[in-house]
Amino acid sequence: MSEKKMNVEEILQRIDQLLDVLKEISKDLTDISKSLKVAGVPAAPAPAVATPTAPTPAVQMRSIADVRTLFPKELEDMLFFEEEGEYIVIKPRRFLGSENFAKIASIVRGAGGEYISAGRESHFKIPKEAR
Repeated sequence: MSEKKMNVEEILQRIDQLLDVLKEISKDLTDISKSLKVAGVPAAPAPAVATPTAPTPAVQMRSIADVRTLFPKELEDMLFFEEEGEYIVIKPRRFLGSENFAKIASIVRGAGGEYISAGRESHFKIPKEAR
C-alpha cells in the first residue's frame, strides 16, 4: 500500500514540475507574441494576390530603438545593439545560455533577421528595412 502511495506522490510531483514548465513556456510565448506585434509581423500570413496594378508595399526603416522594443527587458539587458550598413547588429554582452539564445534567435527570425556564426564575432542581424 505504501508503494502505491509513494508512486502517487511521485506522479503528483512530476505533474507539478510539468505545470511549472508549461507556465514558463506560456510566458515565453506571450513575450514572443508581444514582440511580433510590435515588429508588425502578422499573426497569420495573408494570401498573396498577384495583380498587375497592386502597389508595392511601403518600406519602413527600423532604428535601434525599434529593434530594442522587440525584446523583453531581461533579454535586452544581455545584448548590445549597433547599426552596421543596412542592418542592426545584435551582440551578446555575456554568455546567453541555450534558453536565452533560443528566445533571442526566435525574435530575430520573426523580424526577418538571422544569426551569423563567426566564433567570438558571432552575432545576430536584422535588416533596417521592414516590410
